[in-house]
Amino acid sequence: MTNKRYSNFITNCVHAGNDIDKETGAIRRPITMANSYRLPNDASTLDWSGTDELIYTRTTSANQIYLQEKLAVLEGGEDCVVLATGVAALSGVFFTFLTSDSHIICTNVSYVAVYRLLNEYFPDKYGIEVTLVDTSNLQEIKDAIRPNTKLIHIETPGNPTTRISDIEEISKIAKAAGILLSVDSTFATPYLQRPLSLGADLVIHSLTKYINGHGDAMGGAVIGNKVLIDKIKRQAMVNMGGSISPFNAWLIMRGAVTLPLRMEQHSKSALRIAEFLEASPSVSFVAYPGLKSHPQHELAKKQMSAFSGVISFGLKADVKTHNKFVNSLELIISAVSIGHDESLIVYTGPTDERNHFYPNEFKNGHLRFSVGLEASDDIISDIEQALKKCKL
Repeated sequence: MTNKRYSNFITNCVHAGNDIDKETGAIRRPITMANSYRLPNDASTLDWSGTDELIYTRTTSANQIYLQEKLAVLEGGEDCVVLATGVAALSGVFFTFLTSDSHIICTNVSYVAVYRLLNEYFPDKYGIEVTLVDTSNLQEIKDAIRPNTKLIHIETPGNPTTRISDIEEISKIAKAAGILLSVDSTFATPYLQRPLSLGADLVIHSLTKYINGHGDAMGGAVIGNKVLIDKIKRQAMVNMGGSISPFNAWLIMRGAVTLPLRMEQHSKSALRIAEFLEASPSVSFVAYPGLKSHPQHELAKKQMSAFSGVISFGLKADVKTHNKFVNSLELIISAVSIGHDESLIVYTGPTDERNHFYPNEFKNGHLRFSVGLEASDDIISDIEQALKKCKL
């Protein structure tokens, strides 16, 4: 590893993890599509599950190492583990640091896979105790702490509510009780928010989203101090099979170079579109941290440098009309995921399994809108023509 760290984030996006290829002189590290590496002359002392040497791609690959170096630099962490998906990163943290006598506190409205892992699978299979709370409410977190609480896990901004949780204050609560704090910062990326500098122990990203940014690769990452990350590497990557493919690691490495430029555009466009939606008589609510009407707007201004590209909103309409609106869009694509170059929207109806935890305005269904890199004028025009087709 080159361990390049520059003072400027934008420069680190370009150079961290990259180096001149020693064999060809290429100025960009190549894809190494190998599943095995040449062993040393004396292999008798090798740790076959070790992650510090290139032995077998399930334990570590060259492209994975390069990407881990870049992400550790971008988040200001000692080390990073990259895994096959964002869910692999999340479940890897839970699997590594929770045991059958553990208790975890988690954001009540979270990514659906997290909700299922913590509301169903981990309690049913391992007897782990779970308390889901509104982590934007510090008192709810304090009240939920038990003697066996091992981990507090928060999403901020939250998916899909865009709720903001106070990382710095929650970290103080966690440290006072000897509890680890993990933060899913996927919506913000390290360009807009730095959880480790605010006191978090671990920061998690679905690399599939903004960090890759092109909608063509999947991956997940956890960044933190080396002791914690080494545990995740051994338990959740090597021995749970969560390793990323070299090609996906290379694609994400490529995508991360333009992260600052993309996040500036996503954030700028999203704020303008959120203001347009809030002014529309057809819209029942808008949830976007950049709006003054957002309940945690002041905290978002303090904790983030901009507000990213995800807006949640609802129409003054029934389920059928919400679906008609989505299907009337021409530029914006009806698809899951966020952080792509193209704008994506998904409608979640009132039968969502997490619905009882949603804020009241979400309970009749909502639209999660990932604002892409298209011109904001074109995006707004598309929304306007779809509303007109629905006679809203």
